[in-house]
Amino acid sequence: MKSVVQVLEAARRAAIAFAVAAMAATVAVLAACAAAPPAPAPAPERSLYERVGGRAAIEAVVEDATGNISTDPRINQRFGAAHIPTLNRHLVDLLCVRLGGPCTYTGANMAAAHEGMFIRADEFDALIEDLEKSLDKFHVPPREKGEVLAILRQMKGSVIDH
Repeated sequence: MKSVVQVLEAARRAAIAFAVAAMAATVAVLAACAAAPPAPAPAPERSLYERVGGRAAIEAVVEDATGNISTDPRINQRFGAAHIPTLNRHLVDLLCVRLGGPCTYTGANMAAAHEGMFIRADEFDALIEDLEKSLDKFHVPPREKGEVLAILRQMKGSVIDH
C-alpha cells in the first residue's frame, strides 16, 4: 500500500506534467498564429455612385425619367415651363452628389427651388414612381435601387407644400 506521501508526490508529478503539456500546446498554437499571414483587409465598399455605374448611368436614368414625367398626366403639367436640359443637368448633379459621386451641385436647395409651387405629396410620389421605372429599365440592382429611392424620398419634406 502506498503512503500518503507517495500518493501526494504522484499527484504533484501528474499536475506538473499536465501543466507542461498545456503550456507546450499553448506555445504551439501561438507560434502557428504568429506564422500565419495576416488576413487581407476587406476592400472598402464602393460608393453608391460607383455601384450604379457613375455619371453616365445617372444621366441615362434622368433622361429616361424626364421622358416618363413628360408623359405622366399626374405631373407633366408641372414641368411645362421647365427648361429640360437645365433641369436634367441639375438632377444629374444632385443625384451624383447624393450618391457619393465627385460632382458639384450648383442648383438651389430643394426647399428654395420648390418655394411657391405647392407640390402635393401625391405629385412627389408620382415623380418617384417615374424615376423608379427608369431605374428598372436600366436594370439597377435591387439593393442600389432601394438606396437611390430612399435618398430621393428623403427630399420629400423639402419639396412638398412650399
